[in-house]
Amino acid sequence: MKNEMLPGRALTTAMGILPHVNLEDALRLSLSVDIPFWPQLPKYRFKEDMYAQFAQHFPGLIIDEEHEILRFSHQLFTEQLDIYLEESQKDDYFELTPDFSTAFRAFLKQDLSNYPMVRGQTVGPISFGLKICDEDLKPMIYNDFVREILYNFLVRKIEWQYQALSKIHKKPFVWLDEPGLEMIFNSFSAYTSELAQGEYQSFLAQLPGPKGVHLCGNPDWSFLLGANLDILSVDAFSWGQILVRYTDEVKEFLKGGGILTWGITPTLTTELSEESAEKLYKRLMELWEFLGKHGLEESLIYDRCWLAPSRCCLINADGVNSVEQSYKVLKDIAQKVINS
Repeated sequence: MKNEMLPGRALTTAMGILPHVNLEDALRLSLSVDIPFWPQLPKYRFKEDMYAQFAQHFPGLIIDEEHEILRFSHQLFTEQLDIYLEESQKDDYFELTPDFSTAFRAFLKQDLSNYPMVRGQTVGPISFGLKICDEDLKPMIYNDFVREILYNFLVRKIEWQYQALSKIHKKPFVWLDEPGLEMIFNSFSAYTSELAQGEYQSFLAQLPGPKGVHLCGNPDWSFLLGANLDILSVDAFSWGQILVRYTDEVKEFLKGGGILTWGITPTLTTELSEESAEKLYKRLMELWEFLGKHGLEESLIYDRCWLAPSRCCLINADGVNSVEQSYKVLKDIAQKVINS
């Protein structure tokens, strides 16, 4: 059941990952959008990489800060499982501790009362399980029992974060970052989309608050549009022309009250330098016009839309400048959409 009360109409938000190393600058940027978020700062330290950030206390996981890698050990998993099952009875075992996030508690101390909603994030289970490999270089998600623990582990992580956000705002939510989800549609993946579909639906059903997924890739969009989500955040700059061809699924998603977050402003320096607010606005309108020609009312698309940068970016030579410029362009586009 979609959350009918989610506000739309070109509210702005963004991915949690920022290239900043200065906490105050990162918070300033995250608070500049309509739906603010606490920043993830992997350039500040490895533990704030989105995979490492939520690996704390998962049995069998080795966080190698020196080499900046995560590894999974089946032997260690077996050794630590009983302790994990005992400790997991305590809610605070799933806390996002200060040494894994320099920004979370600073975000909670802000005056957020004038924002319509506030957002947290966590890595999604499919991306997490595919990214981290065992001794044989196989993704840990391929192990049925490990995968069962993983799904439950992230439910508990999200529940803790949601409750912490609930204490400072009446309308919080925590969305999932799933950059690796598109891999399950690859014929080489042993964790297939058919198997994932049922497990993912069950996982989402356990999450508190509005349920959202962000990804910058190009999956089979029907998987997510039919996953009983409240919010789907996409890189519309790169993949919008493919997404809108799922016309029937998009129509059903929006009519059911879902929010589509259109990631329309690029964050990569080379792409951003070739664009302007006017050009990007026209690109967005062309996507909406395509949907309009296939039976979606423009008023519905607008009512159920958020806007965002297309993706996070940590590789620009100019540090934070291009990302900050992308946020400025986003504001201009949002104003154009609202005024049109």
